[in-house]
Amino acid sequence: MRAVFGLVLVVGLGLAGFAVMMVKDFMAQQAVMAEAKAVPETVPTKMVYVAKTSLKYGDELTKADVRRVEWPEQAMPAGVFFEQAELFPDNDPRPRFVLRAMEPNEAIMDVKVTKPGEDAGLTSRLNKGMRAFAIKVDVASGVSGFLRPGDRVDVYWTGRVDGVDRASSGEVTKLIETGIQLIAVDQIANGDHSEAMIARTVTVAINPQQVAALAQAQSTGRLALSLVGNLDDTVAEAIEVDQRSLLGLAEAPKIQEAREAPKQQVCTIRTRRGAEVVETPIACN
Repeated sequence: MRAVFGLVLVVGLGLAGFAVMMVKDFMAQQAVMAEAKAVPETVPTKMVYVAKTSLKYGDELTKADVRRVEWPEQAMPAGVFFEQAELFPDNDPRPRFVLRAMEPNEAIMDVKVTKPGEDAGLTSRLNKGMRAFAIKVDVASGVSGFLRPGDRVDVYWTGRVDGVDRASSGEVTKLIETGIQLIAVDQIANGDHSEAMIARTVTVAINPQQVAALAQAQSTGRLALSLVGNLDDTVAEAIEVDQRSLLGLAEAPKIQEAREAPKQQVCTIRTRRGAEVVETPIACN
């Protein structure tokens, strides 16, 4: 009996020792995991230039307006400046100007500033081969003053076509240009201007062929603008509407006067042959 109790005691002590070892290993693993969580994950970064203060459209960009900060490489925007020589070239001391408003700590990008020596006027917004052209507008044709630089518009022309009989259908309205970009409203080229304003002219960026077309349209009729949505990438089809097609009326039938051909005079001579009289045609004198 004593041997049995001794054996049970030894087995119990062995199990207790094994449990203590398992608890010790578990606690060690938990401590290692806690230390691993306490160490922050290293995120690769790069030094980029950001705005030190608020910058508005047309401001001159100087070295005092920017500073370098660490920026995550995975969230790096396109067109940022990494070196001072890129933003302020030593071989070109001409100043840069702000094209878009920037807030403090906002990254300086090449699309937000001009090239060295360029001003913030319309010439910096014109791509190669493009021209600036002004269109007269009012409250109705200018979308109630909600046009801003950077918007895209469709242009509609309303008028009469010379040499075409539209007496029965009145004036015609036709879509002549689609998706052209506004670069200025009146004398404001700042795209961050958000307040509605009743403009008298808007300036668009178009090619020389479009300049000639809009100049001819503006001198022969009335132009109206239609604002295109920012996310709208559809291409408008050819559109032409007159009064009859607008009201769904059928074309008026054309009445042509019937003109009878003049009757040709026929001269004859009569010859009696017994009881029969024969008429023989002859030339009329």
